Amino acid sequence: MPSPHRPEAICLGETMAQLTPADGVGLEHSGEVRLAVAGAESTVAQYLADLGHRTAWVSRVGDDPFGRRIVASVAGRGVDVEGVAVDRHAPTGVYFKDPGPDGTTRVHYYRRGSAASRMTAADARRVDLDGVRLLHLTGITPALSEGCAELVDTLAERAAAASTLFSFDVNYRPALWSSREQAAEVLLALARRAGLVLVGRDEGEALWGAGTADALHAHLAPRGVLVVKDGAVGATRFSGGASEFVAAPAVDVVEAVGAGDAFAAGYLSGLLTGVPVRERLALGHRLAARTLRSIEDYVPAEGR
Repeated sequence: MPSPHRPEAICLGETMAQLTPADGVGLEHSGEVRLAVAGAESTVAQYLADLGHRTAWVSRVGDDPFGRRIVASVAGRGVDVEGVAVDRHAPTGVYFKDPGPDGTTRVHYYRRGSAASRMTAADARRVDLDGVRLLHLTGITPALSEGCAELVDTLAERAAAASTLFSFDVNYRPALWSSREQAAEVLLALARRAGLVLVGRDEGEALWGAGTADALHAHLAPRGVLVVKDGAVGATRFSGGASEFVAAPAVDVVEAVGAGDAFAAGYLSGLLTGVPVRERLALGHRLAARTLRSIEDYVPAEGR
């Protein structure tokens, strides 16, 4: 029997130091910046821990102040970070948010050669799936390097062998790929191997020309469950021949970055606790709304 202290869920991927203008204006004119911690997979891990789930985050960070801050911050939210390695030969990645006057935010990444991008299939040894119910990965990781792509492939195989649910959020980042065609091929193959796929409708249109939830379901032909996120409209869950749609609540949006990861965490929490499908989607929307009202990617509940 698995130990009661073993994680229910493991999330693997890069987390970076995030710098954002403290005064809300663009980087070109800002007088100071705020330092925070941000990464798709660690964001999911932190929200899951907030919701009472035993969760681990696995990655690599540099032997530098940013890496130490990241690990301490994620651990401080109750996430197991024993699987995070320190690379003494590569830095922790950094990115800057650059808010524009029209309300949009551009993001500038400085992650080439980062510690996390140097992960390989050998890093799978730090991922023990014994008794783990959920392995969550995103399409960011295989885009970082060939080694990272091999790691994701290895973990997908191991999850299948261990009967661990492989949850895959497409998380398409065009700047990380050499071409849209390469991204479309790699991400489609991973989506078809996953037991749960999360994808934005806009991502599906950009990658595969599938502009509706139904078209995405037909194109991906997932072997398990598909959840299509459509921003302020809502989210649709497909399983077998059935579908369920839940509208998103109205939100005064401050910034959209990170909302998709918050939604994923809410849905995954509902899945782990076994609540009905509509409640899973609604919980995803509630966490996404919390993030949309903030400039932070991860926003803890009040009082935490």
